[in-house]
Formats: sequence, C-alpha cells, structure tokens
Amino acid sequence: MSSNQRFDKTKLPSRHVTEGPARAPHRSYYYAMGMTEEEIHQPLVGVATCWNEAAPCNIALSRQAQAVKAGVKDEQGTPREFTTITVTDGIAMGHEGMRSSLASRDAIADTVELTMRGHCYDAIVGLAGCDKSLPGMMMAMLRLNTPSVFLYGGSILPGKAPKGADVPQSFAERDLTVQDMFEAVGNYQSGTMTEAELEILERVACPSAGACGGQFTANTMACVSEAIGLALPNSSGMPAPYKDRDEYGRASGAAVMNLIEKNIRARDICTREAFENAARIVACTGGSTNAGLHLPAMAHEAGIDFFLEDVCEIFRDTPHFVDMKPGGAYVAKDLYDAGGVPVVLNELRKAGLIHVDCMTATGYSMGEELDRITREADGKVIHAIDNPISKTGGVVGLKGNLAPEGAIVKIAGMSDEDIVFTGPALIFECEQDAFEAVQNRTYSEGDVFVIRNEGPRGGPGMREMLATTAALSGQGMGKKVALITDGRFSGATRGFCVGHVGPEAALGGPIGLLKNGDMITLNAIEGSISVDLTDEELAARKAAWPGPRPTNYASGALWKYAQLVGPTYLGAVTHPGAAVETHEYMEL
Repeated sequence: MSSNQRFDKTKLPSRHVTEGPARAPHRSYYYAMGMTEEEIHQPLVGVATCWNEAAPCNIALSRQAQAVKAGVKDEQGTPREFTTITVTDGIAMGHEGMRSSLASRDAIADTVELTMRGHCYDAIVGLAGCDKSLPGMMMAMLRLNTPSVFLYGGSILPGKAPKGADVPQSFAERDLTVQDMFEAVGNYQSGTMTEAELEILERVACPSAGACGGQFTANTMACVSEAIGLALPNSSGMPAPYKDRDEYGRASGAAVMNLIEKNIRARDICTREAFENAARIVACTGGSTNAGLHLPAMAHEAGIDFFLEDVCEIFRDTPHFVDMKPGGAYVAKDLYDAGGVPVVLNELRKAGLIHVDCMTATGYSMGEELDRITREADGKVIHAIDNPISKTGGVVGLKGNLAPEGAIVKIAGMSDEDIVFTGPALIFECEQDAFEAVQNRTYSEGDVFVIRNEGPRGGPGMREMLATTAALSGQGMGKKVALITDGRFSGATRGFCVGHVGPEAALGGPIGLLKNGDMITLNAIEGSISVDLTDEELAARKAAWPGPRPTNYASGALWKYAQLVGPTYLGAVTHPGAAVETHEYMEL
C-alpha cells in the first residue's frame, strides 16, 4: 500500500482497479508496465492527447504531455497517457473529408469517456490542438465531471513571404495564415496570382507546429478554455514551438492534483455564469461562429441550458475590442505578446461584463486570478474596452422566417453598410456545386448563395465552407455577395456568411423550401434573416416538399451520427446529456 497520506483512495474511482486482494490481477498488469507499488496506489490521472501526424495542430502534443506527466508525478500522482482521434479541418476542408469533422468532436468526447471509465482514472488533463478536439476534450471533462485541467497545444507562428519573393505585394507585406492560402486559390482562379507565386506562398504560410494562427475556431476555443476556467491563466497564448510551453504542461499536471485534493470537479468550474464568461471572450475577440455550436454542446454535458440564442444574446451586448484575423490585423502570437487572455478578461471586468466569482482550475476564483494582472491593454491588439473597435460583439445571431431556430454570422471587421444585404437566392444543393460556380464565375454580384443539405443530419456532418468563401474573397467578391447555409463556416471565413441556419433542409426547414430568385434579406444590425414569402406560400411549399435528399452514407460512422445528431441550435449533440443522467462517474 501507498504511504501517501494526501489522498484517500477509498473515495476515488481508481480504487476499483488498485485496492484490495481481489484486484491482484489488475495490479499485475501495472507491475508489467514497470509501475512501483507506490505508483499503483496513488491517484491515477488520465493524460489525454489528440496527438497525431495529420497536421501541425497536434504534432507538438506528445512532447507537452510528457511535461504534464512530470507535473502529476511532482504532486504524488500517477499519470497514464492515452490518445484519441482528431480530424484536422485544414486538411479536411473543401472535400468529402469535411463531413467527418464535426462528428469527430463527439467521437473524441466518447472515446475519452470510455477510456476514463474503462480504466477508472481519477482525473484528467486533456491536451488538444485543432478545432473540434478542443470542445470534444472539454465535453468529455464535463460529461465525466472529474477534476479536470485543459491544455491547448498552442498556435502556429505566422508565416512570411521571403524577402524579394515574386508574390503579390499584399501577400508580401502581411503575416500569413492558412486563411491566406485558401484565399490565394481564389486569386489564382481569377488570374491575379500565378501558379509559381502560389507555390512560393504554400511553402511559407505555415512555418511551424501549432494550430491556425488567426482567431479561427482553435484559438477561439482556446480562449474559451481560459475564460470558462478549465485552463490555467495565459496557458492558451504561447505558440506551440516555444519550449516554455512545457512549463504550462507541468503546472497543469500539478494543478489537477490540487483539484483532486480539494474535490473540485469540472462542473464546479463550468457553471452557467462561466459559460457566459466564455461567450464574452468569443464576442470581444471576434471569434469563430463555431463557438455558437460548441458552447451549447459543452453546456449540455453539464446539464445546463445554454443554447444558440443565449450565446447570441451575450454577443449582442459585448463590445468587440480585440483586433484579430480574419476580420482584423493580428494573429494569436500577437495577442500573447500583448498579455493574452488575462488582459482581455481584465478589460471585460472593468465594464462589469464577467462573473468574477467563478471557480477556475487553479483553485482560485476568476476575480482572484485577475487581481494578479498588472498589464494593460496595448491599444493595438487589445483596445481598451471604453474605446472598442465596435460597440457590439464580432459575432451576431440572426432569426426570422428563414431561420426560426436561429443562425449566426461573424461581422468582425465589417462596416454597418456591409452587414445589411438583400438579393436573390442562388440555390446549391451542396458545397461542391457552389465552389464550382465560384470557379466558373457563374454567379452575379448581389446574389445570395444558398448552400443547403449541409446540416448535421442532412450532410451528414455539417461541413465548413471555407474553400468557397475564401475563393470568393480571392476573386474580390467577398463583400459583393452573401452566403447562407445550414452547414458551417470556418473560423477563418470572412464576408457576409451566415451559418447554422435552422431547422436544416433535411428536417424540412425553410432553407430547404427556397427557389432561385426568392428575395432574401440579411440584417445583422437588427439580427434578422428573412425571405420575401408569405407564411401561406412557405406552408404550401412545405406540403409539396419531397422529403430529405438521400446521401451516400447508408452505413458506418457518419450514418450513425446522422441518426443520433440533434438540432444545431442545441449544439448538434448526440446523446441526452447530464439532465437525464442517473449517476455520476466519480460516485460509482
């Protein structure tokens, strides 16, 4: 038995696999892996990573996990490392592979849950690097309600065109991200960039390990991890290649041992008020519209009603004051250099816009952590909250007869005249058809692209449309057309692009009833999305609707996902959630 007096194993899940004569067979497995008697009888901490060789987002996670394990060991715990899947959006974008992206979020949560349950681990430190892996890992923490600490793998460094390189001047002068590469494809298609210039840029746009550098989905959800309290202060900011990130890993390992000792669990941290703090950070940084999908899904795991409309209500009265790409000028490294998320949260506190009593992974409250902040807004990357870029958040919710369950649009970096748009519908039954129309220029200025049958159920998988929107921007048409979809837009998307339109077409939503030429009005000032049709005409079209379009996914994981997935405004979740659970994992 352990001589460790700090932790009472009789109250921890790992007692089921380490304690008493009946567990001798189990202990024999641990001895087979070189564990000592002391290590076997200490708390067992799952160190879950999304490490793989699919993309730069996740490539540094294995190294950082070793630092986490050292921190756990420092505080008399026994780390047990395991991995789960990821689907990296930058690789999956623009083809059938993107159908796997959102489904991977729930698969990550499921596989982490099953691993933790199967081996009776007492706590978790979860490391993630790419878009869906961040909410997926945090969903697992909330579902299990264990002592939990989240650690982001860090962002990529900004790319730079070589000095004197023969590339368009606009690309030579700015920090590059993968967004620029998707837009460069549009430049090439429109004849304003040569193939040789494209090849130069593709070699330098992504120069290191780490997730996409702008305030796209990964960095948005990394900021959320701090604002919601699951990550240590400022741990999300440092770029992935920096070796000092390992110190955040070690500190995260130590922190989870403190949470075990104090019996502070994920749902103690992620209260309704903490979710409101998380929505604030998305709004003020001009973050990804995908947060409107992931925050409700995370709340669902905690038994909290926090839906798309609730998220958008907070967006509506939160100033946008952090100048980040894609709508702004700066990347994640710049935000870190300016003081990171703690400085942003402190600005929100000055305006009374965050709940300071929320618990954090440090064991201290948000207010106590912010009391330690000495840096002020630099006025460049982080503006003072009383001098914001705009008075309302960089992300806006829309509702109307075209989206009774709501929709969402990112308006960061757009002027008031750009966020009211009326035009005729140009219907596409899938993203490929829309992308082909952009390539062939078979559309007109003023059109409203309607890309439907791309929802969670109808896609299946709710694909992102970055290839299409970036190509339009590259053709100089980003502000001259609008797009709406029951699918999603990437965090890197810019322009008047409305996603998450619900109900989706596969469920008979109004977006599935539109015809070419129907006049659509989008108004992000009023928060409305409407089609110029009477209720009677919409009802007649619904009565004549032939039903959902068949897909090619009649078996396998995506078929299973389509059978289970719920509405977008509730987070596109795949199980009933904490509201109906009959037990807690930690109490078994």
